[in-house]
Amino acid sequence: MIHWNSFSDFLAMGGYGLYVWGSFGATVLIMAVEPILVARNRKTTITRLKRQMRADSRAENRNTAE
Repeated sequence: MIHWNSFSDFLAMGGYGLYVWGSFGATVLIMAVEPILVARNRKTTITRLKRQMRADSRAENRNTAE
């Protein structure tokens, strides 16, 4: 187990603090943004599919009316 003499030693992580905390920060950011992007893309996809279904339905109705 690792023991640090002070909080600043903990933050420094033996000289690798920038890498460790930068990686941690990037991971937290990605994990926070990913669900937002997934929800937005899902909504966009559903809207696009509904629009396509309406267009296909209209085209089918025109073909049966002729």
